[in-house]
Amino acid sequence: QVQLVESGGGLVQPGGSLRLSCAATGSFFSISSMGWHRQAPGKQRELVVTIGSDGSTRVADSVKGRFTISRDNAKNTVYLQMNSLKSEDTAVYYCIGVTLNWGLQNTYWGPGTQVTVSS
Repeated sequence: QVQLVESGGGLVQPGGSLRLSCAATGSFFSISSMGWHRQAPGKQRELVVTIGSDGSTRVADSVKGRFTISRDNAKNTVYLQMNSLKSEDTAVYYCIGVTLNWGLQNTYWGPGTQVTVSS
């Protein structure tokens, strides 16, 4: 089994910052990509940012220049530094990890961590 352990969510004021972490544990050969999606109430889940094993990234236009993803391959951990947070960033943030094991890719989701941006 593979588990994604998330941390760092919470309540911040507009303009503030948060740092999310997601660590993958379990049995797998490697992780090809990790990242974050988010879902606000009544909205579709959307990609926020992901990073591949080669360091390539995908970043949603809505967070460009404000969110930065980084990855520690040795720890199988991904970090999301969120700056200049807006109320529109309020959502449940879900860590996503794509593992490679015996040539097969599997996608796993974390349980979600709440990020609330409010004054």
